[in-house]
Amino acid sequence: MAANAALRTGAFMPNFVSVILPTYNRSHSLVAAMNSVLIQSHKDLELIVVDDASTEDIESVVLGVGDTRVKYVRRAQNGGAGAARNTGLAHATGDYIAFQDSDDIWLPNKLERQLQLFVSLPEHVRVVTGAKIVYYGPTRIMQAPPPAGPLRIGENQLVQLLMENRVSVQNALFQKGCYPGTDWFDECASANEDWEFAVRLARHTTIYEDLEPVVLGFISADSISMNPRRELIGYLRVLRNNRDILQNLKVERSLLMLEASRYFLKLGKTATARKFIFASFLDNPLNIRFLVSPAVKRAVRLVLGGPTRARSWLKARKDSRRPLKQKTRIADDDILSSCEMVRDGTNL
Repeated sequence: MAANAALRTGAFMPNFVSVILPTYNRSHSLVAAMNSVLIQSHKDLELIVVDDASTEDIESVVLGVGDTRVKYVRRAQNGGAGAARNTGLAHATGDYIAFQDSDDIWLPNKLERQLQLFVSLPEHVRVVTGAKIVYYGPTRIMQAPPPAGPLRIGENQLVQLLMENRVSVQNALFQKGCYPGTDWFDECASANEDWEFAVRLARHTTIYEDLEPVVLGFISADSISMNPRRELIGYLRVLRNNRDILQNLKVERSLLMLEASRYFLKLGKTATARKFIFASFLDNPLNIRFLVSPAVKRAVRLVLGGPTRARSWLKARKDSRRPLKQKTRIADDDILSSCEMVRDGTNL
């Protein structure tokens, strides 16, 4: 796009940033999250706080900050982080889009650093993402994503993102129009919605990953990432929404299905876990090597009755004349039906 070129040549370039902050309750941490946006060294911004039908008086908390750059939007019905972010996108007027969470803290130069990075990047790069320092408690701190294996311009970012999410939306800055429309997030994905979006995003633009931390994150007891049911739904949505490309990426699809089976087991859904494990092995028989992992070995023994039975099943299936595609399709149907169960709020 001409935007990056304008910055490089010194021409005028609008740099108004719309920051979208969804919240459900969390009035105890909201002000700190808001203030970390409002004290940014880059001042040309609007902060859109989307109240996802909280039971707490979030409006008073938001308006009490007393900054004219703050907009308060309340949703009539709770829809989750993805739905709240989409609501914020519909109200955004900026040239750039950024996202904050109600329990995270931005470092003061986040926006300035990322806007400056666009100056030296190719025009087809329309997203810049950074890192987050995550506090899991007083003694456990780590950087996410880890510094090893960053996204690189010119490599297959789509395949890499299918295997590992390296785009946490709080860490990123998006040029407006990098993705079509304002419904960026899958509202059925109650966890991993940023990962699911990142995979679809990579089909439309190139992402630059900067290893410098720009956000401080805190894992709390009510964090979505602590909920295995919601984590499973995220995996199912990644599989469902990318069925077209995963048809030609069977190794990646097999690993995603194997990971989904682990969450089904955690939730006691042994029959569905079995189908996902079988389909994973059919996509990529080499997945049998994961039986050497003690955790996976225990899970497969529970589902299949032991690794010997699993190997025997694979051999018998290989000798069968029935097409593998027919059996693999069962997993696709399970993905679709599981997503329907999510909408109905049953069985998961």
